[in-house]
Amino acid sequence: MGDYQGPDAGETFVRSLYAEHGRSVLAYATRLTGDRAAAEDVVQETLVRAWKHADDLDQTKGSVRGWLLTVARNIVTDRARARAARPVEVAEVVDRPPIAGDHSESVVNTMVVLGALDQVSPEHREVLVELYYRGRSVAEAAKELGVPPGTVKSRSYYALRALRAVMAGPEEVAR
Repeated sequence: MGDYQGPDAGETFVRSLYAEHGRSVLAYATRLTGDRAAAEDVVQETLVRAWKHADDLDQTKGSVRGWLLTVARNIVTDRARARAARPVEVAEVVDRPPIAGDHSESVVNTMVVLGALDQVSPEHREVLVELYYRGRSVAEAAKELGVPPGTVKSRSYYALRALRAVMAGPEEVAR
């Protein structure tokens, strides 16, 4: 728990995680479950697991948010499997269809990339957005940004390097 010391360190750590990532994890869990109350339970259990693994989270190379979202997805999956494994009760009514496809990995990846994009320079970010998010060609991006095509190519090269460095974290860059 790094910066957190004393008897209330765990609670302080969990509060800081919730303050920083709680809304994202809740929105993600709500999309997965389709049920706000169930999603709140998932967030609570995710934070309990974060508290239990606080020392590991300090050592995590990747994103803490990514870890939290992966844990939330695993909790939702475990609960769905548990429901499927138990016999159906007579009075049980299925009020929503099962989750058709698990797109959670792409959601986590998108959130990680968006977080990394916030950490590169505005010039690099706008080139990446034009080329990869909006699907524009180099010539179209150059026209949209008001710069020569060669500048778009150069910025995209360095932008991708910067994005990789941000996503790899400081441990990988030092190698």
